[in-house]
Amino acid sequence: MTVHPSLQTYADAWTHSIESIAELVGPLTEGEWNGRTPCPNWSVRDIVSHIIGMECEQLGDPRPIHTLPRDLFHVQSDFARYMEMQVDVRRHHTAPEMTSELEYTIIRRARQLRNETRDPETMVRAPLGTEQTLETALRMRAFDVWVHEQDLRTALGRPGNLDSPGALVARDVLLLGLPKVVAKSAGAPANSAVVLDVHGELEFLRTVRVDAEGRGSLDVAPSLGPVATLAMDWETYVRLACGRVRPAAVADRIKTEGDQELADAILQHFAVTP
Repeated sequence: MTVHPSLQTYADAWTHSIESIAELVGPLTEGEWNGRTPCPNWSVRDIVSHIIGMECEQLGDPRPIHTLPRDLFHVQSDFARYMEMQVDVRRHHTAPEMTSELEYTIIRRARQLRNETRDPETMVRAPLGTEQTLETALRMRAFDVWVHEQDLRTALGRPGNLDSPGALVARDVLLLGLPKVVAKSAGAPANSAVVLDVHGELEFLRTVRVDAEGRGSLDVAPSLGPVATLAMDWETYVRLACGRVRPAAVADRIKTEGDQELADAILQHFAVTP
């Protein structure tokens, strides 16, 4: 167990998800590694490559010296280029190479987490040469690995773990972006409230309250007179919030009440992941 209990929650969630991924991809044939996933422009191999690369960076390994091909037209930003480097450098790796590197990386990271004694506020490496706290780093790794586990499960037809420890971390991370979606991106009126009602494997109800200055905040208490209410199942919420699907594709799984124009605007801006 880590010294700080606040880190243990994320370490446990990360462990559960990444071991599930190893179990999922272990028996795959060479061709299955090329299968498409809901993660835009990434195959099964690409997702596993991304996970390996990000964990290696948390271990302090140097980034690969590699030049991206010019025909990767989905790479349109510095952040995308940064993430694509660890992916593209492994695009020609075989199935045994992928599984062996994943297993070795998991062993190394698990050892690092078991021996972690730093304060949660310690500044550590983050993408693009920036820094973040150790607690933020572990929370985001737990979140990222769980989301990509779901990508792989969808691609491979192996649903599951929608209520795992990683799902709870993902819920909290995704909800952090909801006030901005409602108040800023969708332009909910001042002094109003919007309710999100999620059912399924994880059930929760949250209210976004918009104050007189147009700032949004999250509240666990329901609103008696929301300007709009959106209800959906947990899997649909994850897919929308992570940009895996457009609202029109899952319209039959979403129920809205109240101001329909505002509800539509919220759904159009629902994705909060990069």
